[in-house]
Amino acid sequence: MNTANAREFPFSFQHFDRLRKISISHTGILVPDSKQEMFYARLAKRLRHLKIADFDSYIRYLESHWDEEGTDFINALTTNLTAFFRENHHFEFLASQVVPACRQAGVNPVRVWSAGCSTGEEPYSIAMTLSEACAQHRLDWELTATDLDTDVLSKASRGVYRLERLDGVSMERKKRFFQKGTGKKQGYARARASLRETMNFRQLNLVKPFSLGGTFDVIFCRNVVIYFDRDTKSVLVNQFAEHLKPEGYLVMGHSESLHGISDRFRSLGQTIYQRIG
Repeated sequence: MNTANAREFPFSFQHFDRLRKISISHTGILVPDSKQEMFYARLAKRLRHLKIADFDSYIRYLESHWDEEGTDFINALTTNLTAFFRENHHFEFLASQVVPACRQAGVNPVRVWSAGCSTGEEPYSIAMTLSEACAQHRLDWELTATDLDTDVLSKASRGVYRLERLDGVSMERKKRFFQKGTGKKQGYARARASLRETMNFRQLNLVKPFSLGGTFDVIFCRNVVIYFDRDTKSVLVNQFAEHLKPEGYLVMGHSESLHGISDRFRSLGQTIYQRIG
């Protein structure tokens, strides 16, 4: 069966191209031609919800009602893949290198930013790591977690996960930091209030000018900049440098690199970078 003929709403390449240009202008995320079917599947739900008859009308509505529809449009297209303690060596570095160095330098509290925090698995992994390491060194800590997608931020702030999502968390940490659901909540676990309340979740667009107030000892931005073009990456990494303390650390995803993007960082290996000066 021809996919185009089977669609509920006619959706041409021209529709897709116009919509991805709108998306790119607001998010900086590059969208290849291969995402056309994904755009249709996710945005068709918006047409049904809004009772809009076709994509021409939806594009006009989106452009004239961005304040009302823009967030839902971006949320529909954002892909969020994450896991607890993904690339665990980064959390080991935080505990074994960063926190002791802060103690030695008299830095208190230790400040960390999770940029692109998705549904919360990364910031909760950071929070568990900081809770343990900072207690050992008698330090306080602060954690800011941001994302463009307000839907995933809402999920992250609730801190509720299916039990299988916690496979990357040790049994000891599960008992210490999570409460297992019962009754209707069976099969789920929720991060304890003592952990949830340590984090500041907020919406933030990394490709727009931003300020978070103060500087950080570590910024986690993993598997985010890979979706940006070279110029956008360069601008963002410079912003990260401005938000880091001298000698602070930028942690990136395993397939990302600052080679040819910025001269403000030195590589420490395993996609960990240190601000120069």
